[in-house]
Amino acid sequence: MLLGTSAAVVTGAGIKAMSWLVGPVFLALIIVIAVSPVRTWLRRKGMPAWLATTALVLAVFGVMLVMVLVLVVSVAQLAGELPNYAARADDLIAGATAWLADLGIDGDELHQITQSLDLGKLAGVAGSVLASVGGLVSNIVFVLSLLLFLSIEASAAPARLAEIAQDRPAVAVALADFARGTRRYLVVTTVFGLLVAVLDTVALMLLGIPLALVWGLLAFITNYVPNIGFVLGLVPPALLALLDGGWQPMVLVIVIYCVLNFVCQSLIQPRYVGGAVGLSTTVAFLALLFWAWMLGALGAILAIPLTLLAKALLIDIDPRARWAGALLGARGGG
Repeated sequence: MLLGTSAAVVTGAGIKAMSWLVGPVFLALIIVIAVSPVRTWLRRKGMPAWLATTALVLAVFGVMLVMVLVLVVSVAQLAGELPNYAARADDLIAGATAWLADLGIDGDELHQITQSLDLGKLAGVAGSVLASVGGLVSNIVFVLSLLLFLSIEASAAPARLAEIAQDRPAVAVALADFARGTRRYLVVTTVFGLLVAVLDTVALMLLGIPLALVWGLLAFITNYVPNIGFVLGLVPPALLALLDGGWQPMVLVIVIYCVLNFVCQSLIQPRYVGGAVGLSTTVAFLALLFWAWMLGALGAILAIPLTLLAKALLIDIDPRARWAGALLGARGGG
């Protein structure tokens, strides 16, 4: 028990220290798992293995590059728009401060809070984010290289799994289940993320909320963050609606987002994901906190696939650990 705990602590510390490397490696691995059926389909259509791998890697790289370019433009637009609402924000803060003071809340505390609410600071933060986005380009090149090598290695994965199955069948089954579950989760999450992002963007455009495309992109990205992704995608457009048009547009944005999220992600999406994840809501939330702490924003986005991988390697391969699978909310433990 003590030895296992020590090993877990050392492993966690190593992952934390090497997060700059571990994060992109996990991202490349999960992307390869997600798109591997496309490569198999291209091979069945007669495309040479090298050409299928190259085409797939270039397609993924193109999508990632477009996402980064859109992100750069979006952050630049946001940094340019925020100062325009400084006066309106000051008026709202002053009104809220007076209202809270009437309720008997200490004035000194309110003054400290209002001093921290500065759109100029937020614009500066947005500018620094824009400056740091350039670092994503080098990360994308690194991920592209990993994708290329992992995609080449992926062609031998079935044979290696078959070899593993001869000696450790439980390990082979656990890894195969992890790949299928992760692939299904990512595909369904991506499809519904696109659907919600498009609907959110259209709704914001109809309401006249500025930067509707930016908030649609944010809704798509935060859709991968379990539990709190919806809130992360809702707060910025709701606040901008408040600054731009007052309380009524903000309430409309909140209501529309809540309805779309409930229908798409609470009623429809679980039917397609089914038991692919097999994690309880509490475990998913704890996984989000853990991986975000370990790997930053990338860890938050990849929290579910990373947890499924850890579950496959630590629980599903060992029949004696089925009790742990039951605690996590997994199906039968493997």
